[in-house]
Amino acid sequence: MITKIASKRGLIKKPKVNVITLGCSKNIYDSEVLMGQLRGNMIDVVHEADSVSKDDIIVINTCGFIDNAKQESIDTILQYSELKAQGKVAKVIVTGCLSERYKPELQAEITNVDAYFGTNDLKDILSSLGADYKYELLGERLLTTPSHFAYFKIGEGCNRPCSFCAIPLMRGKHVSKPIEELVNEAKLLVRNGTKELILIAQDLTYYGLDIYGKRNLDELLRHLSDVNGVEWIRLQYAYPSGFPMEILDVMNERDNICKYLDMPLQHISDSMLKSMRRGITKQKTLDLVSAIRDKVPEIALRTTLICGYPGETEADFNEMKDWVEETRFDRLGCFTYSHEEKTHAHVLVDDVPAELKEQRVEEIMNIQQEISLEKNVEKVGKTFKVLVDKKEGEYFVGRTEFDSPEVDNEVLLHAEINYATIGSFVQVNIDRADDFDLYGSIVK
Repeated sequence: MITKIASKRGLIKKPKVNVITLGCSKNIYDSEVLMGQLRGNMIDVVHEADSVSKDDIIVINTCGFIDNAKQESIDTILQYSELKAQGKVAKVIVTGCLSERYKPELQAEITNVDAYFGTNDLKDILSSLGADYKYELLGERLLTTPSHFAYFKIGEGCNRPCSFCAIPLMRGKHVSKPIEELVNEAKLLVRNGTKELILIAQDLTYYGLDIYGKRNLDELLRHLSDVNGVEWIRLQYAYPSGFPMEILDVMNERDNICKYLDMPLQHISDSMLKSMRRGITKQKTLDLVSAIRDKVPEIALRTTLICGYPGETEADFNEMKDWVEETRFDRLGCFTYSHEEKTHAHVLVDDVPAELKEQRVEEIMNIQQEISLEKNVEKVGKTFKVLVDKKEGEYFVGRTEFDSPEVDNEVLLHAEINYATIGSFVQVNIDRADDFDLYGSIVK
């Protein structure tokens, strides 16, 4: 439905804006803020509508992190620019990481896009859509996730010097949001039914250094934990170098902080870690993982790794493979190295063949599949608090505190014998397990 607003000349129509989001949870958050502002301007806005009309304005929030993500973004821009050429949509606007990084190239190659904006151009995007930035809407968003969980961005940008990463080129230096602002945002979310906050940033553990002069994630966690109605707080994207151990004390103190930590480690070989400019050694990594598990024995550790970084030898890879087997991460993702322009690693020779990169990823994930199965089997016969996310086919699908949405394991409850309300917490006894899913029954 097209929203109508009054003007001195009578009624004028404002178009429907269809926002398309590509990439990570940080982009999801940015799209939600944009849509909240549009709605506050009485503009009809939808997220990834199945159908489009000739009056629609398409806003594509792009990803520019690695080759596959860049290609998906380019394909999406081309798809909608072609629809515009055919008269099937009115305008196409591109924002996000890809257009921050490659705006001149995109403008030269895809010319019938109406405007390109970067990652920090929210006010300009709104202006191009006939909207004003409303400061009174600070913290308000139009969620694209189910209302019971929300990605919760506590900072923007990154100060880390990792050689393979283009994020600082696209997102700039780290900027923390003040605690008061974040607490207010959490209260607004809870008022609208949110129960789980998934804390995100390029680097959670850097939080506070720029505005408080110290790593202040532990204090932020205490304040968020105190917000009435927040039942789970989950930590994603914690950098290992300079890791603030005091956040683990808060995790032990507060029942609503999930015993879950996503800490991308990328590699374990000292030569790789040094070339990657990670600011940490193998021994320090081993000590850190051990210290975290000692302090929070129940914690679920998730990490991500890179295979095929320039100069990665068979010995480097085997060292990482042995470490994965020994460390037994609860959750693990593995990716092939992407050779990114203007990063420090781009001057190196991308010398590991693509097929070998893929083969190494497969080997790591096969090891992790076995570990995941063994860890899941250990849960059979035990009871867990589960947040029900959705109903899919014959099953209600939920998660324990040890799992993030989309990327981690799920708990499946057969709908014929279990009834659950979406967004509710239930106690579930685990009946059986496979590689990445648990099957259970609600405890009455």
